[in-house]
Amino acid sequence: MVFRNADLPGLFHHADTLAVGRRQSAVKLTRTQLSLLVTGALAAALPQVRVGQDFQLLSAVSAFAYAGVLLTSFGAARRHAASHWQLNRSAAEFIKSMCWRYAVHGVPFDLASPDPDALFVTRVEEGLRELRKVGWRDPRDGAGAEAQGLITPGMRELRAKPFAVRKETYVRDRLIEQRNWYRRRQETSRRATRLWSTAITLLTLLALVFALLQSFSVAERLNMAGVLSASAAACLAWSEIRRHQPLISAHALVEQDLMEMHVAMENMVTERQWPQAVYETERVVSPQHTDWLARLRS
Repeated sequence: MVFRNADLPGLFHHADTLAVGRRQSAVKLTRTQLSLLVTGALAAALPQVRVGQDFQLLSAVSAFAYAGVLLTSFGAARRHAASHWQLNRSAAEFIKSMCWRYAVHGVPFDLASPDPDALFVTRVEEGLRELRKVGWRDPRDGAGAEAQGLITPGMRELRAKPFAVRKETYVRDRLIEQRNWYRRRQETSRRATRLWSTAITLLTLLALVFALLQSFSVAERLNMAGVLSASAAACLAWSEIRRHQPLISAHALVEQDLMEMHVAMENMVTERQWPQAVYETERVVSPQHTDWLARLRS
């Protein structure tokens, strides 16, 4: 049996789609602000171009760039794209984790549960209620909406399968899939770290060269040291916002834990131990766990 995201409830897909959209908005906004700051510094550093008697064209470009930074900052404060991104990502991953635990008999939805369906709805609603307290917007309307569509036919079908089928499906479609995702993210973060570290080093070296030239009254008309240092600062800020370096270590640790759990599930975990093993795996792949590791490594 194959269990994919398409088998998850509509509430997951709603939160996941919003998380992707808000993340793109937050990233685009930050990139725009940093680009405008560098543009403003560059326009101010270049020799001025006079239009008419008094109008300085590049100074006006610099002023417009800085005004753009203020306008985008005001828009960001109103839209809260970054916070909505995190809230919807947390909601999506929480729903996904609970659905997997229900479908493969993970704690607390094992055979010992007298009414796993009711317990599942209760636990999901409790978690989403906590997210609503901190600003998550629940798209559902009306009383009793919490029970509508949270348990899909695919989830019921997998839950009804024998232990061997549930184990095989969970290991292949959840555990290995997550291991591969963390491995890909490590490679992406490593490439990004190399790229931005190289850019920061080169820009800083060029700023040093121009500062030395200006010290000896060479290239006095071009204040390129300031522009280059602003560009290096923008690259550093972008790298810190994306958290590439701490995420490399965090993702490596999670992948290592998942590899050990994979070996244990394939060779040592019995049906009686299975519910707790699923619970531990879901705890490891939670965004909160990864974020905690990233903070420790930063």
